[in-house]
Amino acid sequence: MAILLTVIFGGTAALILGFDKMNWAGFHSRAGSIKDRTSVRARLNEIGEISENSYSDFRIKQLLQTTFTFLTAQLFLVLTGQAPLKATFISIAIGVFTYFYSERSLSKRVKEFRQGVDAEFPAIIEMLSLALSAGETPLAALKRISMRAHGSLAIEFSQVIERVQTGVPFHISLDAMGRSSHSMMIRRFVDALIIAMLRGAPVIEVLQRNAQEAREAQRNQVLSAASKAEVSMMVPIVFLILPISILFALWPSLSNLNQFVG
Repeated sequence: MAILLTVIFGGTAALILGFDKMNWAGFHSRAGSIKDRTSVRARLNEIGEISENSYSDFRIKQLLQTTFTFLTAQLFLVLTGQAPLKATFISIAIGVFTYFYSERSLSKRVKEFRQGVDAEFPAIIEMLSLALSAGETPLAALKRISMRAHGSLAIEFSQVIERVQTGVPFHISLDAMGRSSHSMMIRRFVDALIIAMLRGAPVIEVLQRNAQEAREAQRNQVLSAASKAEVSMMVPIVFLILPISILFALWPSLSNLNQFVG
């Protein structure tokens, strides 16, 4: 046990010293060269983390969390008197679980981001139509909203503005946002806005129509969620409250019947 504890503490110290003496840029490049088999880059780009170091930062954090949980579990199991081989296998399982849990957390962030985009879409589109009604161009209105608003859709608009500032045409930047988005409302909005700008159609009417359709889609989602909640609320009523109510109603009769028979 003493040898194993020495190895654990020595490995932790060597890891810390290695991080201190290692070239951080080289470590970033090595972490960034890890093969992306689970589309981590695409998910990071979707939630707005589009910098070059976002993927390497995620991988570094993932590896540090895995190493820390592995060493902590190994130390705890050894101190509680577990066999070294059993402790090693359990620690490896905990480390692997931590590794995949970090990617699951990223997927949860992406899901929340998509839900935020759908929830913010009607209000943002109404703001955009008001800005266009005041005489601003679509690009200036998008820039104003991306600077003033705080939310998932504002991040998407800021990415469009960044691409335009690098020299990409505005309609191509909008089309890239629509293609990368997983929301059907965003795709319809982008297609309608691009067609309206290229053909000279009234943009404000297109935006108002999209906002109305988004409101109706949200109302349908709320009604669908409410209907599912009604079904789920029936489970405790039918299997818990109703049997107890019947038992309370029949218990006096059953007790009197037992006394009569006795």
